[in-house]
Amino acid sequence: MEILYDDYEFDIIVDYGDDAAAIGIDNETAILLAADGIWGKLLEKDPWWAGYCSVLVNCMDIAAMGGKPIGMTNILTIKDKNVCMEVLRGVKDGIKKFSIPMVGGHTHPDGACNVLDVAITGIAKRDKLLRSDTARVGDKIVFAYDLDGRIYKSFPLNWDTTTMKPRKLIKAQLEAMVYIAENRLANSCKDISNPGAIGTLGMLLEASNKGGIVNIYKIPKPEDIDLVHWLKVYPGSGFVLTTTEENFKELKKVFEDVNITAEICGEVKKERKLYITDGNEKELVFDFEKEYICGC
Repeated sequence: MEILYDDYEFDIIVDYGDDAAAIGIDNETAILLAADGIWGKLLEKDPWWAGYCSVLVNCMDIAAMGGKPIGMTNILTIKDKNVCMEVLRGVKDGIKKFSIPMVGGHTHPDGACNVLDVAITGIAKRDKLLRSDTARVGDKIVFAYDLDGRIYKSFPLNWDTTTMKPRKLIKAQLEAMVYIAENRLANSCKDISNPGAIGTLGMLLEASNKGGIVNIYKIPKPEDIDLVHWLKVYPGSGFVLTTTEENFKELKKVFEDVNITAEICGEVKKERKLYITDGNEKELVFDFEKEYICGC
């Protein structure tokens, strides 16, 4: 789909290829806009978790940009009333946990299937955004996870770190990302999402027109989870960032203060290829000269 901006006066700072779009509204502030559609299989199998995750994933998109979420809207299509009530219960619990209001939306009461889509708005300092397209050659690649969690009972690729935590800690984790952005402790960032650890890094490097190499055995993980499984997981609180070696010590401390473990696992390279290594051998995962993930 082609979007033409020529006839409009939009101050678009970031659009496709990032966790949220950013539009400047004055000399200091940008509005962040993101949206997520919830996977149909998740919605049918565990509608409460689907509703809860619709809040979680959107909040993490804003956090990954170094922004503060301020409100959400939703589109809910209803086929089954019982599913609908469980979805709404999950949404309500997510709102309480993340302290972000759901302020409106639209309901289709007679849909052919159950569908949930949520959009979120946030704000950030326009000149201190965390972006996906700003990794620099020589940056250290950092993976950061809240390892204090559990595999979610209905979906083994979901790592739940929030349902059992106090609201105060969840808020502190979101605010830590704002601090990282405003103090320029990272050059680029994405929240680790459905593509898993390596796939999400690939999206960041593709957007930055760079490559990199990562030692997968240096990626923080819980002791009782297989590495291959862990690399596929969608974590409740997980980010991949690039930063300078000089900034890493403070970056690590900021994360540690909110119960997130961060480690240097690799380096950004000029060659547009992503490799993984065990410290001895290396394997090519993505060659951005020949293929793409998002194509942005």
